[in-house]
Amino acid sequence: MKWNSRNIAPPENWDRSGLPAWSYHSDAFLELEKEHVFRTHWLIACHISDVPGPGDYFTFDAVGERAVIVRGTDGVLRGFHNICRHRGSRVVADEKGTCKNALICPFHGWVYNLDGTLRGAARPNSFPELDKNEFGLIPLELETWMGFVYIRFKKGPQPSVAEMMQPFAEEAALYKMEELLPASGVTDMISEVNWKSVRDVDNEGYHVPMAHPALQDLYGAAYYDEPWVGGTTRSFATFNPHAGRLWSVRNYINLQPETTHLPEHLQKAWGYYGLFPSNVIIFMPEAIQFYNEVPLSTGQTLLRGASYKYPWESRRQRATRYLIDRIDRATIEEDVQLTIWSNEAMKSKSFAGFYLSDLEYGVKTYHDQLRQVLPVLTLKDEPEEARLAEINAEMLAAKAEKAGQQAAE
Repeated sequence: MKWNSRNIAPPENWDRSGLPAWSYHSDAFLELEKEHVFRTHWLIACHISDVPGPGDYFTFDAVGERAVIVRGTDGVLRGFHNICRHRGSRVVADEKGTCKNALICPFHGWVYNLDGTLRGAARPNSFPELDKNEFGLIPLELETWMGFVYIRFKKGPQPSVAEMMQPFAEEAALYKMEELLPASGVTDMISEVNWKSVRDVDNEGYHVPMAHPALQDLYGAAYYDEPWVGGTTRSFATFNPHAGRLWSVRNYINLQPETTHLPEHLQKAWGYYGLFPSNVIIFMPEAIQFYNEVPLSTGQTLLRGASYKYPWESRRQRATRYLIDRIDRATIEEDVQLTIWSNEAMKSKSFAGFYLSDLEYGVKTYHDQLRQVLPVLTLKDEPEEARLAEINAEMLAAKAEKAGQQAAE
């Protein structure tokens, strides 16, 4: 059986049980996830083509934090907390747009330069003298990789995006993602499930033959998932030689033009790059997409995504993108239903826990990534809500102490 390009197969007698059910509906645990998973790890916000010129901005809210990404007059892309230093208002209220040469808070009119420094407060004589840097917008970590813009709300354990995604850099460069243009704006929808139920479905292709007729028709025979290694994963498939049973797939295959910027082995293939905790880039011959999800509550998740096209797009490529959208819409609807069914089980007294297939090794290795960040997940029985954060902190301290002792030996 082909496992992955990094040649990693499941070990014998690996733990197939998955995360404990309590972690999908614990309010106290969700607060730990917000702090230790989503605030301190990289999240895709948008693509550089969403903020192409000086004064263009894009906003992104997640887990109680607010970001604004703005391109300066010097052409540099910067990220800031979308929080006015006066009273905490949003400095930018719209999702995206263009300002002339400054960001102006809509509450009292404080003005910030595009590099984040304070230009001036409204009615400045009513304040002591304000330092332009001290009272500037609070910067965020921002990094672009292959044209996609990643932010991090707090300094965390991950290295740079480029360092983490290095195993895929050579292949990804072939797609010329820096040259993409928006094909759709960043859209979102709310799904009534815990965010981990979304990840659990997305991290395995074992369900594709049964649950996704279009994907099975297009590439199901060749599809494989890689395990999570160092915070990244990859899935890949070449098109089935006799694909075309379904209308959308048949026309997609028949209309496909030659994609001259790609080598032959990628001209009839789809793939997926994953970056912990919830970022995915889909690479296709005629389009590139991204999606990620962030928790809103224990039972609600925001699903985000966008599609991008090439500036040299032909009419045939535009037609194939339309067919991709049809396939995607059906796939998303199918996945949403699967996540609902799976998520419901987490509160059932009769649910005995996961029992994973070798083909779901990606789920296991993703759960392992979460356990590294939140060791309280190793507890099968639900801890007291009031003590959950304390228990996790104690386990992290013990883990750090053990690592220190091993390093000293």
